[in-house]
Amino acid sequence: MIPEQLDGKRIAVTGSTGFLGTALVERLLRSAPGCELVLLLRPGRMRTVEQRARREIFKNDAFDRLRDTLGRDGFDEMIDRRITVIRGDVGTDGLGLDDDGRATLASCDVVIHSAATVSFDSPLDLAVEVNLLGPTRIAETLGDLGVAPHLVAVSTCYVAGNHRGEAHEEPVDESPFFVDVSWRREVEAARRTRSDFEAESRRPEQLSRFHDEARSELGAAGIPLLSTKAEQYRTRWVTDQMVDAGRSRARSLGFPDVYSYTKALGERALAESRGDVPVTVVRPSIIESALAEPKPGWIRGFRMAEPVIISYARGLLTQFPGVPEGIVDVIPVDLVVAAIVSCAAQPPADTPPIVQVASGSSNPLRYRRLIDMIEGYFTEHPIFDNTGQPIAVPEWKFPVRGKVEAQLARAKTVIGKAERVLGSVPLRGKQAEMSATLETRKEEVERALTYVELYGAYAECEAVYTVHNLLEMWDGLDQSDRDTFCFDPRVVDWTHYATGIHLPSVVEHARVKTTPGAKTGPTRNDRLRAQVLSPDRHLAAFDLENTLIASNVVTSYAWLASRRLPTEDKLRLAAGLVREAPQLLTLDRQDRTDFLRYFYRRYKGAPVDQMAEDSAEMLSALILAKSFPAAIRRVREHRALGHRTVLITGALDFVVEPLRPLFDDIVAAEMTVRDGRYTGELVKVPPTGEARAQAMADFARAEGLDLAESVAYADSASDLPMLEAVGFPVAVNPETRLASLARKRGWLVENFPRTSGIAPVVPLAPTRAGARP
Repeated sequence: MIPEQLDGKRIAVTGSTGFLGTALVERLLRSAPGCELVLLLRPGRMRTVEQRARREIFKNDAFDRLRDTLGRDGFDEMIDRRITVIRGDVGTDGLGLDDDGRATLASCDVVIHSAATVSFDSPLDLAVEVNLLGPTRIAETLGDLGVAPHLVAVSTCYVAGNHRGEAHEEPVDESPFFVDVSWRREVEAARRTRSDFEAESRRPEQLSRFHDEARSELGAAGIPLLSTKAEQYRTRWVTDQMVDAGRSRARSLGFPDVYSYTKALGERALAESRGDVPVTVVRPSIIESALAEPKPGWIRGFRMAEPVIISYARGLLTQFPGVPEGIVDVIPVDLVVAAIVSCAAQPPADTPPIVQVASGSSNPLRYRRLIDMIEGYFTEHPIFDNTGQPIAVPEWKFPVRGKVEAQLARAKTVIGKAERVLGSVPLRGKQAEMSATLETRKEEVERALTYVELYGAYAECEAVYTVHNLLEMWDGLDQSDRDTFCFDPRVVDWTHYATGIHLPSVVEHARVKTTPGAKTGPTRNDRLRAQVLSPDRHLAAFDLENTLIASNVVTSYAWLASRRLPTEDKLRLAAGLVREAPQLLTLDRQDRTDFLRYFYRRYKGAPVDQMAEDSAEMLSALILAKSFPAAIRRVREHRALGHRTVLITGALDFVVEPLRPLFDDIVAAEMTVRDGRYTGELVKVPPTGEARAQAMADFARAEGLDLAESVAYADSASDLPMLEAVGFPVAVNPETRLASLARKRGWLVENFPRTSGIAPVVPLAPTRAGARP
């Protein structure tokens, strides 16, 4: 019996934080109570391997059954007694083990290697290092330690590549469809490709392009933030090139993607490098939610089919390629786990056995039947949109992949053009949401296109994976083992599994709306607003323009400069500012600090006392009339809650001085003074962009306040340094760039309306006797 065969054994497991690995650890702990487990984990950035295991493995609901049986204390005691966690990485030569880790691994009787980069669009070199070299590194490390435990290596059925007909349980290089290439040369080429693209990304013209893309996204956000974003674009470009290189190389050798390509070569490398280590290779097909263990429908993260299913149910994906009569070879995760455990319990063989865990040859699920079940399920159990209306699922047409890709590519192009047009218009607040909505639609099209590109080949695959070795192993089990470790694919009733187990689980994990009527209870914005206005917050920092008032430094200047001018000169001033507006707007978008320096030169010679007097009048005549009452109330709410409040603005200090009673402090731009008049030159860098963030940080530090517990309000992407510096950023009446970024990052967005019932304010002051500014 399997539990007795594993009794007293020490079993090392890689990949235990993944979907398959978590299910494997749970089953071994529950169904093989006499074994001990050694989990090889990479340390996290902020957590030790022990902390990762506790948080990422044992808190998962897969262990609810064990927790309920043993109780919380008993469960914790069992984990402490039976689990050892060691630090290691299969992507590193020698597995990155320290002396204790090497000694622990050397004491193991069985090693189950389930770690992999399972993404179908992984960068080429990452897939090579983990999927191709990972099994070989384990075998070589075991050989270096002078031990030969039974190594059970998890691969995939899709190492057979793209071909029609039966794919047997045989070494990959014995298949007539395998293209004979050297795995060592593939490794060298992948590493060289990374170096080539890294060098290419640093060419001057490329760096210039990345900088332009960063500015296009962030605008005048300041040099540090733009530089950081440009570097992100560079690294993303390199990653994208490596992903494309992986796809191209895989397809050139007859594989659907880089995952199956590197897994195939990983099998070959392991066969050549295993030495005296006995090996069993387990090849699952497409692993999906549990049939029964640890509970029906259990799943960790979305697998291959789930994003496509949910996109179809939401009406976002109306077509998907596939062969109606083709086989969709899926297998529940608990059947795969049971097969792996059974393999681990078998005595090692001289010739490495290969066991395929698949359903297509013994219990085939046809693509047409699957689609009919999905369509029927969501017709009977529809998903509802945000207005509470049921979403009607489209009829599946089974088009060819190229047609679907072309349609989605055209839609992406049209949306991109519309997005560029809207991006050139100075939209703000709710109008800017149109651009954000368009961007959301573009992302949906891109996501659908990605699904078609990545998964279309699997829907069109017509290979049939034989399972003779699997069924032979099944026939050798007694009834007790069959009851505890069922891996016979013939037991799956696809109608019950799809409509009674898998699809309900997918819907539950997708957190989509499944009931009619409008949403009740607090909205997402309500929850974010409650966090912002929690008594626990320390500081609330506010921008001024388009955050508290619908005005700007040009409007303030026009009012002050015209305060003491005759009517004819006022009109001339206004006409000049209108003519200059495009140039000023362009300069402001390029660099806010340079714009302010340039524009404030106009105050040269303005009397200090006169500016103070006129600014006080301007408060009621212009600023309050253009204020957002909800924003002013928000400042008062923060003060009532005991939060420190500070206004940080690039406006001149004498312009905002009348607002001082509203805040605990004000940080503003200051001009030098000579002989009682302003010089038009600034005392220091005005608080905009990164300087504004620095000013806020200095204020918080001086007052003993924690920015992680603070709030910042601003309207523009140029304010990103300040918004990103706090724990609770708020985008107020955001312009297009910030609206998009706030949506992506899940920030609170407030659209504060202007003062109602007040006639439009002319930004020219009424004539008054006195000297010109």
